[in-house]
Amino acid sequence: MDEESSDRGKPRVRDYMTQEVVTVSPDETVGEVAKRIAESDEHSGFPVCDRRKVEGFVSARDLLLADEGAPIFKVMTTDLIVAHPEMKVTDAARVILRSGIQKLPVVDDAGNLVGIISNADVIRSQIERATPEKVGKLRRTLENIHGVQLDQERRTVPLADLIPTQKKVYADELEGRRYELEHGLAEPLVVIDNGGTLLLADGHHRVMAADSIGIEEMDAYVIVVEEPIDLGMAKTAANEGLESLDDVQVVDYARHPLVETTKRLQ
Repeated sequence: MDEESSDRGKPRVRDYMTQEVVTVSPDETVGEVAKRIAESDEHSGFPVCDRRKVEGFVSARDLLLADEGAPIFKVMTTDLIVAHPEMKVTDAARVILRSGIQKLPVVDDAGNLVGIISNADVIRSQIERATPEKVGKLRRTLENIHGVQLDQERRTVPLADLIPTQKKVYADELEGRRYELEHGLAEPLVVIDNGGTLLLADGHHRVMAADSIGIEEMDAYVIVVEEPIDLGMAKTAANEGLESLDDVQVVDYARHPLVETTKRLQ
């Protein structure tokens, strides 16, 4: 298979960019734009456009020492890094990571602004791609082990009905999961409905973070077992005394073992 063929199914910037972009004019003043940033909960900077053409980008940092009456074209950044709508999301992710820029204006072949893609959009693209593959692999594994045919569906599950299969979660990782939830970035859970008993197979940190901020139900990929089977993870939960989220221990005196391993390797 050639490279062009293998790239066809990969997510593109156009699939994940925000199309409705707030912009400012190069003739607006520093004071006007500073006020817009101060009054916004979402924007710390804006693309600068003359009609639809991208002329630059202005951030809060650009405005710090500028005169309030100065026009934006005097202080904006003109050495821009931009993305194209047909660019692969993975390539946009590399640009965002290496440049330290949180948002990339997306321009078409004529230089017109058609959207903006952020690091949050990149995360969302990776989450949406990974989860179906993960749950499909688990379903096939269970089918092979138990010699049964299982269904798979997507639905909302009440957190109070979930039986955890993991005894510990890490406090530092919970902070990251809370951020994802608050910004709409969290991937669905993976749950096994074993004849009406809901076993949480994947997503313990997400569930505990959601529970801590008052979320009562979450989106999940559910593997449906019509007739209950003797699942190993159910035995694990029983042996650990896990009956509800209240039984999961939040470890706040140690970092996640993967983080510690990475530190040692470095």
